[in-house]
Amino acid sequence: MTLNRLSGKYESVSPRAPETTNGSVMHGLSLERNPIDILETGKSISDVIDGKIRQLYSVGSEEPFYVVNLDNILERHLQWISLLPRVKPFYAVKCNNTTAVLKMLSALDTGFDCASKAEIELALSLGVKPDDIIYAHTTKPLSHIRYACAHRVNLMTFDNEEELLKISLVHPQAKLVIRIAVDDSKSMVRLSPKFGARLPTVRQLLERARELNLEVVGVSFHVGSGCTKSSAFRQAIEDARCVFDVASFLGFQMRLLDIGGGFSKIGDFQEKFEEFSQVINGSLDEFFPPVSGLEVIAEPGRYYVESAFTLAVNVIAKRVVVEDRASKCTDGAESCPERLMMYYINDGVYGSMSCITFDPAHSKLEPYPHRAVKKSEPRYRSIIWGPTCDSIDKITESYWIPELYVGDWLLVDNMGAYTVSVTTDFNSFEKAHIYTVVTAETWLALNLSRAYDTVH
Repeated sequence: MTLNRLSGKYESVSPRAPETTNGSVMHGLSLERNPIDILETGKSISDVIDGKIRQLYSVGSEEPFYVVNLDNILERHLQWISLLPRVKPFYAVKCNNTTAVLKMLSALDTGFDCASKAEIELALSLGVKPDDIIYAHTTKPLSHIRYACAHRVNLMTFDNEEELLKISLVHPQAKLVIRIAVDDSKSMVRLSPKFGARLPTVRQLLERARELNLEVVGVSFHVGSGCTKSSAFRQAIEDARCVFDVASFLGFQMRLLDIGGGFSKIGDFQEKFEEFSQVINGSLDEFFPPVSGLEVIAEPGRYYVESAFTLAVNVIAKRVVVEDRASKCTDGAESCPERLMMYYINDGVYGSMSCITFDPAHSKLEPYPHRAVKKSEPRYRSIIWGPTCDSIDKITESYWIPELYVGDWLLVDNMGAYTVSVTTDFNSFEKAHIYTVVTAETWLALNLSRAYDTVH
């Protein structure tokens, strides 16, 4: 099968993947360089998880691991280009820098939002073209700007005069995007207190850029992560229109609008993404009609990867606290409040679950047993702890689940965003291994789409 970017549907092709001259099956996702399991027909992600657990058991290991479903990323991409046809995604590398994910997105022809020299270097090492990168950080080390210049990464953001001076010194050919502060008061994670030029200062900054003979080509903004009001996008796009007008008056040829990131499609945000898309499309048409020829991009991170990762963790220890011996749990009862169960798992807030402590948009995790659970099994009030020596390493509190035993496995869904990329080495516990899975249909589709340029 191959993917037609106009219809968003698969079309039949030969069932055998064409081979390249070096023996790999796909240019964008090489089995040789990045081991990826091709999911057999009739098999599911659950089957893969079962197999990995059996494999670990056979070698006496209980290391935590992720299973990554690349088909999920493809599905998200198809939804994006359907709902936001004018907006090209530049994936935020900081959200999840797993190589297989980046190669998948490169095969889908997305751009990349990089925030540092290392992220730029990583993207370039995977074959991403410099023109497909935006250096989206307004306060950059001078050496990082030099690196971007040396590798022809020209598109970058700024929001202050000092940044303009640095860029003028080491990268005067840069194509600059002024980031403006917008109303993000309706978002769980606010960014405008740290980044973005206030509207009253924009003219002065643009005049300074002109004095330094720098080229400003666009405007960017970010309404924050976990935005709850679609009106924030409309107001931000309207604000951007005002900046475009000022810049054009000053002689700049403005041609790019970056509407930022923070998009999600899990939990309460499943329906909101469609609502936001409608507001964004309507606002773009109102303030930047298609005839303007404007290039519109965004910086989605969690949107693409949040639901593609499932984390599997092992119960490595257990404590039972009896709080009230006077009452006993009757057969078939749904809960036994007199027993407090404490479980210790081999991953936690210093590892894959740091989102609990610093990501308000994804702070409530719901682990569930890997094994089948009968409805008749009693549930116990439980606390789940991470493995480290720190008492803040707590995953859940007053969490009602069936009794678990040492050696049992728990699964956690929606673990792709700001997990892998922000783990630490505290206590030197082993980091979760990553196993990547893709269906044969998607493997074939992306191989052909890369060859014939049929994916947006």
